[in-house]
Amino acid sequence: MSEVLLGQSYYLRFDPKLWEAMQPYPPLGTLYAASYLRSRGYDVALFDAMLAESEAEWDAALDRERPRFAVLYEDNFNYLSKMCLLRMREAAFVMIRAARERGCTVIVAGSDATDHAGRYLQAGADFVLLGEGEYTLAELLDHLTGRSDQPLEGILGLAYPDPTQPDGVKRTPRRPDIRDLDALPFPAWDLVDVPRYRDIWLRRHGYFSMNMVTTRGCPFHCNWCAKPIWGQRYNARSPENVAAELKWLRDNYQPDHIWFVDDIMGLKPGWLQRYADEVERLGVRTPFKSLHRVDLLLRGDTIEALARAGAQIVWVGAESGSQRILDAMEKGTKVEQIVEVARRLHAAGIQVGFFLQFGYPGETRADIELTLQMVRDCQPDDIGVSVAYPLPGTPFHERVKDQLGVKQNWLDSNDLAMLYRGPFTTEFYRQLHVVVHKEFRMRKHWRVLRGLAQRPGQLRRRHLRMAAAAAFYAATLPLERRRLDRLEKVPHQGVGPLPPTISPEEAAIPTPQAPAEGD
Repeated sequence: MSEVLLGQSYYLRFDPKLWEAMQPYPPLGTLYAASYLRSRGYDVALFDAMLAESEAEWDAALDRERPRFAVLYEDNFNYLSKMCLLRMREAAFVMIRAARERGCTVIVAGSDATDHAGRYLQAGADFVLLGEGEYTLAELLDHLTGRSDQPLEGILGLAYPDPTQPDGVKRTPRRPDIRDLDALPFPAWDLVDVPRYRDIWLRRHGYFSMNMVTTRGCPFHCNWCAKPIWGQRYNARSPENVAAELKWLRDNYQPDHIWFVDDIMGLKPGWLQRYADEVERLGVRTPFKSLHRVDLLLRGDTIEALARAGAQIVWVGAESGSQRILDAMEKGTKVEQIVEVARRLHAAGIQVGFFLQFGYPGETRADIELTLQMVRDCQPDDIGVSVAYPLPGTPFHERVKDQLGVKQNWLDSNDLAMLYRGPFTTEFYRQLHVVVHKEFRMRKHWRVLRGLAQRPGQLRRRHLRMAAAAAFYAATLPLERRRLDRLEKVPHQGVGPLPPTISPEEAAIPTPQAPAEGD
């Protein structure tokens, strides 16, 4: 039994594309909340939805722990939680009802709940935490348990039912963000079934990866980026504190790899250099992946510091190969910076990942082709493809909100629905996703195989599978491009993700399936 049961509603099982990829990470934000509550004297248990089969496992946790407080504390470091996927919102509502049926006081925190507090209260939640949640949650629990006589209206960053308000919801003023992140205890990893995660990673990928975060927030102004938790603010842990946590993880859990889940790692000048120094001093250099901006990577010896610290792959928000689209997004970066960063990272022995975004207002087929050419020229080691996604609180959302239909969120990460009257239809962008990935994989496989021509003794069975897949992509890519060209001419049939009308001739064109590539 525990006084507080913490959980979250991101179920990997409910996201088919990510379930197939199977690279699970525990909910880091939830683990921070758990460790902070412990530091305040609360007895805490964790329900980890990441590897759960369904909400029924939440029911079992409620029956086992019989908590007084059930807290759905979403992982705000998980970009999929920040996307506010419909399937996960549905799961949250099911979990809220289950907790209420058992007499729990239900508290919810997260991006979607911050944006739509009224919906979560109507679903049965007693309280919603607005924005960054640790301090608000502790103060609320102190009030509810009688440890404090602070009134509800005096707790910053809180929403709760109030019939005197126009929408029935009382919202207190925003709480200032935590500036001294070093003062927070390390995440409560002991509440996680770490051996299960390790086993999955080793069986599927041959190494074990864990997640860490060095910062909170992002100060930049990309006008499609939703920031309901930290807004434009940015706070960072010290390099020494991060390196100390890495040593603690290594001593206790022996990860082979780290994913730094920051929106932007190492924004402060000199931070990465200090971190690399500390990692070398402690002897804990560990391969990692991280996210960065191309303009910041070009400062001084930043890339060299990343290499010293152990960077294996650096992901950047390339977004588009069209400067016109980057400017429209208010991205603040240049195409030539993307090209130069890719060159320098490869020269430093670091892999490169590109996030690409299609479907921004005003995008033309010519802009799309510029992006495809940028990928060909830069030869990133991996890509992630998405479609412009209008989330509340962004200038992009304000611009297109009158075009939104009933469905205003994706169901899962592979939805790729064009939720507003964008440049092309949903089916066009789903087919573009197919074309971009097939061409990318084909070219990447051929590069690997050409390199093996000089080292035939290193040929392995997986390379034969790679050759078969590359040949398949090459044979079917013209057909996929033909389908894309046809879909380019299909007009929208209204707002939102309504399916376009496709001609009988187009409908007859199949979408071939690739053979399994293996590892």
